[in-house]
Amino acid sequence: MTDITDTDTVTDESTSKRAVVLLSGGMDSATAAYEARNRGYEIYALHTSYGQRTEDRELECARRLADELDAEDFLRIETGHLAEIGASSLTDDEMAVTDADMDSDEIPSSYVPFRNANLLSMAVSYAEANDCGAVFIGAHSEDFAGYPDCRPEFFEAFERVVDIGTKPETEILIEAPFVEDSKTDIAERGVALEVPYEHTWSCYRENEPACGTCDSCAFRLQAFQTIGVRDPIAYAERPSYVDEVGKQ
Repeated sequence: MTDITDTDTVTDESTSKRAVVLLSGGMDSATAAYEARNRGYEIYALHTSYGQRTEDRELECARRLADELDAEDFLRIETGHLAEIGASSLTDDEMAVTDADMDSDEIPSSYVPFRNANLLSMAVSYAEANDCGAVFIGAHSEDFAGYPDCRPEFFEAFERVVDIGTKPETEILIEAPFVEDSKTDIAERGVALEVPYEHTWSCYRENEPACGTCDSCAFRLQAFQTIGVRDPIAYAERPSYVDEVGKQ
């Protein structure tokens, strides 16, 4: 796994590279996709439906982003087993999606047990079948505070699994370019890369408008507010989250 580097200038010799991007339709995965393209990769977009509440909107956004990126391929895979397993407020209607608690160190109810291992496994299969040299995922430092499968050591371990479990000639990197960065860093990088954030969706609760108060909305709004850019999607509420932590 490699860290983000300053790759604003793409060389000719990198134009034949291919990468699978786990493209949820959210802010982080969209920025990871644009980062992959900026590094010279042809994009193979993988979108997974696992029974999440906002799946329809996420799929719509993922397809639009793939079009904007001129992706080489777009693959949607339905993974209903994660909803059947349950234990997450994203997939279980009996569990409430709680309001954001910006100071909590607890694993939130929105955690889908071992989701990233499931998604990365499918992405690696897709990558190996299409001779892709990397899989990109949009995890970041504020994720791994609450989600154990977003930690750098998880991605490093998974890359070792890929090395062992694929053909001898296969080389696939697990790229989490923002794993040491904050949501604010992602927003700043995405603005520089001209990511069309109006075609992304992060809300855990609603398809339209975004609630503005769930964990995902709160961290997204805080990132945009911190860099002084208005988030272009519609919100039912648009609280100020910068005041809670102070100007950064």
